[in-house]
Amino acid sequence: MKLKLKIKHKIQIYILLTTVIIYATALGYISINSKRMAFNDAKKISDNYAQGAAKQVEIYLERYLTTVKDLSNSFKVYKDIDEQNRRVVLSQIMIKTLESNKDFLAVWSTWEPNSIDHLDEMYANQPGSSVLGNFAYLFYKLDNKIILDESIETNSTKIYSGDYYQLPKTTRKEVIIDPYYYSYSKNKENETLETSISVPIITDNKFLGLVGADIQLSQFQEIVNGIKPFENSIAFLMSNNGTYVANPDREFTGKKAIDVFSEEIKKYKVMEYVEKGEFLSYEITGLDGSLYYVVYAPIPIGNTNTPWSIGIAVPITQVMSKATRNFRISIIVGFIGLLLLSIVIYYISNSITNPILKITGFLKNLSKGHIGSEMFSDIHSGDEIEEMGNALNKSINGLIEKTEFAREIGEGNLETSIDLLSDEDVLGKSLIDMRDKLKKAKAEEIIRQTEEQKRRWTNEGLALFSDVLRQSHDNINDLAFTIIVNLINYLKANQGGLFLKNDEDKTDVFFELVATYAFDRRKYNTKKIELGEGLVGTCAIEKKTTYITDIPDNYIKITSGLGGSNPKSILIVPLKIEEEVLGVIELASFNKFETFEIEFVEKIAQSIASTLLTVKVNERTSELLEKTQQQAEEMAAQEEEMRQNMEELQATQEEAARKSAEMESFINALNSTSYVAEYDLNGKIIFVNDAYLDLFGIKRQEAIGKHHSENIDFTEEQKNSYEQFWKDLKQGKVKKEKNKVTINGKSYLFTESYTPIYNEDGDIYKILKIANNISEYIEK
Repeated sequence: MKLKLKIKHKIQIYILLTTVIIYATALGYISINSKRMAFNDAKKISDNYAQGAAKQVEIYLERYLTTVKDLSNSFKVYKDIDEQNRRVVLSQIMIKTLESNKDFLAVWSTWEPNSIDHLDEMYANQPGSSVLGNFAYLFYKLDNKIILDESIETNSTKIYSGDYYQLPKTTRKEVIIDPYYYSYSKNKENETLETSISVPIITDNKFLGLVGADIQLSQFQEIVNGIKPFENSIAFLMSNNGTYVANPDREFTGKKAIDVFSEEIKKYKVMEYVEKGEFLSYEITGLDGSLYYVVYAPIPIGNTNTPWSIGIAVPITQVMSKATRNFRISIIVGFIGLLLLSIVIYYISNSITNPILKITGFLKNLSKGHIGSEMFSDIHSGDEIEEMGNALNKSINGLIEKTEFAREIGEGNLETSIDLLSDEDVLGKSLIDMRDKLKKAKAEEIIRQTEEQKRRWTNEGLALFSDVLRQSHDNINDLAFTIIVNLINYLKANQGGLFLKNDEDKTDVFFELVATYAFDRRKYNTKKIELGEGLVGTCAIEKKTTYITDIPDNYIKITSGLGGSNPKSILIVPLKIEEEVLGVIELASFNKFETFEIEFVEKIAQSIASTLLTVKVNERTSELLEKTQQQAEEMAAQEEEMRQNMEELQATQEEAARKSAEMESFINALNSTSYVAEYDLNGKIIFVNDAYLDLFGIKRQEAIGKHHSENIDFTEEQKNSYEQFWKDLKQGKVKKEKNKVTINGKSYLFTESYTPIYNEDGDIYKILKIANNISEYIEK
């Protein structure tokens, strides 16, 4: 029900409304400034808190880094330790370091070859070393025990290939590796999030190796959980590559921020600031719908180039709670002031309301919906009441015009117009807006009907060509002609052609015109279009639809392949399957093709290409079946010939068996008269015959693995050419030598023949030595 107010009530409302506006403006200004100051203070507190937390984490990381640096410095005096005991002493220092640091999961050190001592050859393939024999110890904690990793790296290229080694070696600075999960027990269930710190060992500006430690990161979770600048605020620790080291949601720990909050990280370019170690802050709506202030503070780590960052997200509603409370108190105080003012206004308004009653009768008629010229008032009081009467007359006149305007619209006259009483004439604007929307709806209905006709035309065309393509076709030319006929008729075009790719000769691929149709007459033309030739060849290369409408009247011959017609528009569409163009359809018309017609041709082009490919494959299959039948007859003739070849092969195998027996006899004779040994390409014995063992009085296991140079009394010339001697053998050269060998105090002189042996792939894989003892002949 509409509330009826007297003039005095209106006066009260106007004055109170003015007062409310003044109060609201003042209170709003004060509150907004108060909130802004509170928010700015909260941001400063959050920024300072984040920087303080970053310093706290930095102290932890610096402590770890200092420990590893101290270990590196202690290794630099390795020369003060006896060479035979260096590895043992340094490994004990590593164990002590691991024992005294509860957050260390492992301590490791890798040295360059022949840097810590000259015993690499002795330590090769030993625990705490590698295949090269370099110092490579790794101690780790498992079940409160310190264990030496006895695994041996046998691939020499992998020993120094990791970032943990190459980065400190290249930069000559310490490096902290991005967090990763690892288990020293090789059990995935026991994996721990950890990081690695690598520090180079450099003396006299020479890189000797590095020392490092694997550090567990779980302790940072407690630090992060304790960062609470405000209630319900959260903090998190992030590495240089964006991995969460610690996060209130344990599910996110170990994951990259870009994978968890992709949109936020990209929008505010968080990773750019984290990687550069720069301060960042922004505001964002959280998953709970609340507005958060987020700040990232960098954490520099020694001289590394990979700073970490600490992040804090503060709920702005929590920060602004105090300011909001102050604002509510201000509202209550203002309300009390307005109440007192209302009492004063009440007594003043009663003295000025009586003149207004004269106009009440007109307003009552207007309130009943009655509008007519008899409602115009004739008041000449010379004050505000007269102005009210004039305003009422203007309103009534406006309503009469609006009523006539609405009637015209109801009768369908959407071109009628009306003059607005003012810029604030809401009813007039609403009527004009209604008229405009009705006009727009009518226009949209016409467009919708047009689009519906296009969709129906397209669907009918798809159904037509679906039926055409489903029919059985044995000849690709007939199918092509059927397609082009139906396409031209459906589009009401004038002429067209269908080109198929001919790739029977891979060196001469071209497009062949297999079907044409022009002015209701079938044409049989032979036309060859090269790739890139004319419009058809260009369309085949670009794999895109070509549509031309601007064709001059004197454009007699179109190089697209349709001859000398002069149409108004040309449409060329590629027939492609998975970006492979199998053919091209070219259509010409004296009318312009509509956009929906072009889209229709592009839609059915793939189905046409698929059907043409199927027919082409079927034709090829038929040809292959005929060839297969012919080949079967030829194979029957070859079978007899093969039987004869088998008999000849049996005779050949018998001859080979005889020669194999001769060879075995030769080998037995060689083993009984000569000393035979086989070496790998590193010069170590992998086989010796019994004669060799009997001569030297040793067992086979004592001989296997010995180097070729052991027990040989080299001449000065042999020493200088020994390396070249093995290099020649590895290159496939046969060598003959005389060598003096001393075993158990007795010397022997041998004539030796060295022959490289090849495997099935043609590569040399061992060296065969046949030696004869000529000691007795020399003595005689």
